[in-house]
Amino acid sequence: MNARITDRIATAVIWTLSCGIVALLAAFLLYLMVTGGRYLTPHFLTAAPQLVAGGGVGPQIFNSFYLLVLTMLITIPLGVGAGIYLSEFAPPNRLTDVIRMATETLASLPSIIVGLFGLLLFVQRFHLGFSVLAGALALTVFNFPVIERVAEASLRAVPNGLREGSLALGTTRWQTIRTVLLPSALPGLVTGFILTAGRIFGEAAALLFTSGQSSATLNWHDISLWSDTSPLGLRRPAETLAVHIWKVNSEGLVPDYRHIADGAAALLVLCVLAFNIIARFFGRWLHRRLTATR
Repeated sequence: MNARITDRIATAVIWTLSCGIVALLAAFLLYLMVTGGRYLTPHFLTAAPQLVAGGGVGPQIFNSFYLLVLTMLITIPLGVGAGIYLSEFAPPNRLTDVIRMATETLASLPSIIVGLFGLLLFVQRFHLGFSVLAGALALTVFNFPVIERVAEASLRAVPNGLREGSLALGTTRWQTIRTVLLPSALPGLVTGFILTAGRIFGEAAALLFTSGQSSATLNWHDISLWSDTSPLGLRRPAETLAVHIWKVNSEGLVPDYRHIADGAAALLVLCVLAFNIIARFFGRWLHRRLTATR
């Protein structure tokens, strides 16, 4: 009887805490939608910022997605490659233990430290200036450990029987990794990638010191990678949506800065929430697709 009562009490506490967390999230989203959702007009989403009232966040939205894509193009090959090495090739010794500990330490660094590191190395030492490329490299340092851990964990979760069966058929280890392990680990990898994308999209501190707090007037007819006005330019400053929220609140120079900050904050939270929802459902769909399970 005592055990049954204890079980019911524990269940009630868990349900209460879960409902409280859901209610807190719902209240937070409702507050953002009430205060900032009404400003999410087509003009606000496409217009450039202005020093007078009525500006938008169009360039900041583009810069956020451009930095996201560029960072993932750099981070995914490096992180997956490191995960493959640590999971399939690295012997269990002190060196691999040190590598894993260094990766864990790097993953726990505050983003402001990564931003200062990027300022000293990429902006000043490599003479990249406040640019898209410097911001993407700083975000790579920030998110590489996450991708590596996701890749290693996803590969280790693949049953050993698949490895042994593939090797028994005469394939090489790399062929086994490429044709058997990576497809089996793909649902976990994709979920980790999308969650990392949401983390990159909402990052601000690391970009304050690397990609800059301004955005050049973009010439959409110019597609050069080295032009200062091209949307694809790697050497131009690129203020993101998260950085713009901090900037308009800290400076307060625009008359309607509160409206801009509220609208941009609502948009940013909706984008991050969308990344998480997509990761959850797409990961499940991909798992069912590849494993033929329901």
